[in-house]
Amino acid sequence: MRPSAAVETKLSAKTGRFAPSITGAAHPGTLLAALLGWLDARSAGARFVLRLEDLDHTRLRPGMREEMVRALEWLAIDWDQLVLQSSLSAQHEAALDHLAALGVLYPCQCSRKQRLASNLVAADGGYAYDNRCRGRKLPAAGWRHADEPLRVQLPDTRVELFDEGGLDLSQSPSLEMGDPIVRRRDGVIAYHLVVVVDDAASGVTRVVRGRDLATSTATQVQLQGLLGLSQPSYRHHFLLLEGDTHKLAKLHGSLPFGELQQSFSGDAFCGLLGALAGLQAQPEPCTPTDLLGGFRWERVRKGDLLFER
Repeated sequence: MRPSAAVETKLSAKTGRFAPSITGAAHPGTLLAALLGWLDARSAGARFVLRLEDLDHTRLRPGMREEMVRALEWLAIDWDQLVLQSSLSAQHEAALDHLAALGVLYPCQCSRKQRLASNLVAADGGYAYDNRCRGRKLPAAGWRHADEPLRVQLPDTRVELFDEGGLDLSQSPSLEMGDPIVRRRDGVIAYHLVVVVDDAASGVTRVVRGRDLATSTATQVQLQGLLGLSQPSYRHHFLLLEGDTHKLAKLHGSLPFGELQQSFSGDAFCGLLGALAGLQAQPEPCTPTDLLGGFRWERVRKGDLLFER
């Protein structure tokens, strides 16, 4: 799975990325993540990759790819490379081939009811998987012929890790979260696998993302180890929250891009995000480039913030 020497040379520069799902409209939380990721990359002289996550065909909506691009252009965020996640399917399958060859890929027959019955609370607040299907074998014809979800058996070891902001990411993923699903029952390659494969394919060296994804980092680090991929540096930033304290997200009634455009210009909304992040004293209209000169992570707020419409 390791890139060839020629590819490694080409992708050796510092590289950041923004990797939004395009199963719904851009919203304030999406644009905050894009802005902070862009500022982090550009302040370090790094390349910036826009990767549109479009594998979940069950939730894709027409026009969302184009709308995400328009939203970033409206905010005046640029990028050096645009990648459609679906274009990397050969690399995703090669990763599954590699895991199968290692003997760590296995089919899982557990229902959701069985998983919940274990009553094991995961580090992310959900329910951990108890790894009960370890030992089950792939079909003789290979993983492509499995009609059940596929999991990867992670090492039963602890990952000791802190992100750049000092957030403790240390975890024993197989024990605290359970072996992750890497291919769903419907054939879609799952998040934990594709994110590490995709980052490696674009030479990503810096991952900046919301704190809600922090608990997934140790799992991804162990997958990187199994696949022989380099480990990027990580930083997790504050979240915008709705009134019920859930993450501001598409599924929780957050303000979609179409409505944002009716209330703000791109410069005005960039200024609002800059002020919410602590990079401006007041929400004065600006562009991301205007914020770049004074950008330092020490200035960015630490605690999550309630976002009210």
